[in-house]
Amino acid sequence: MLRTTTLALLCSFMLCACQTTKTTPNSNRLAQVKSMRLTDVSDEMRTQHLEIGQPTFIRIFKEEKILETWIQDTQTKRYFPYKQFPICKFSGRLGPKLAEGDGQAPEGFYEVNAQQLNPWSKYHLSFNLGFPNTYDRARLRTGSNIMVHGGCKSIGCYAITDKAMEEVYLMTEAAIANGHTVPVHIFPFRMTLQKMFETKHSRWRDEWANLRQGYDAFERTKIPPKPIFKNYKYAFGQQDFEAALY
Repeated sequence: MLRTTTLALLCSFMLCACQTTKTTPNSNRLAQVKSMRLTDVSDEMRTQHLEIGQPTFIRIFKEEKILETWIQDTQTKRYFPYKQFPICKFSGRLGPKLAEGDGQAPEGFYEVNAQQLNPWSKYHLSFNLGFPNTYDRARLRTGSNIMVHGGCKSIGCYAITDKAMEEVYLMTEAAIANGHTVPVHIFPFRMTLQKMFETKHSRWRDEWANLRQGYDAFERTKIPPKPIFKNYKYAFGQQDFEAALY
């Protein structure tokens, strides 16, 4: 029998979805996850004065095997670190995904919307990263069904534990249900000046320098940049490097 608080959360969550144009998919598995985890996830967020459904941002670092979640502060519009989850498996090595079947996990700037959520995944729960994006397609990169998922197995995806995936999925779904796409920025490593120097002879150094522009923009403003594709590169505007004033 569901606790009263859980029922209230579920009703509120469903109402939010109905009040927006963002309808998220459901499954028996997801319903069960919500009945067991939604109250605890929501309560834990409240300990940091956050609400499930606030705008959410995800960063992934390959080398460090870390998935970070960030939540937007409704007053300042800046994002604050929430929780980190270890990546137990990703495919390939440092560097971008180039072609279907190459076993590589992508790097770059992606977004997740309602159509990309998969509560029926054979790896517990998952969401599609949206690879290839405009940048990838312009460079003739191919691939499909590149996910963040549970199960700790990977062929081109980023895998975390089932328990961690439940939490990440619930935060992502709630933000989408409230009308927010969820940016997912994937880097080969934390793009510090020291690390860029250490990798200066890599074949990917120019591409990584381009990714670092987006990394630096967020580090400076704590607002996820919105890159566009221009001249076969990610391009960033001045607003991506300037913190909003409130």
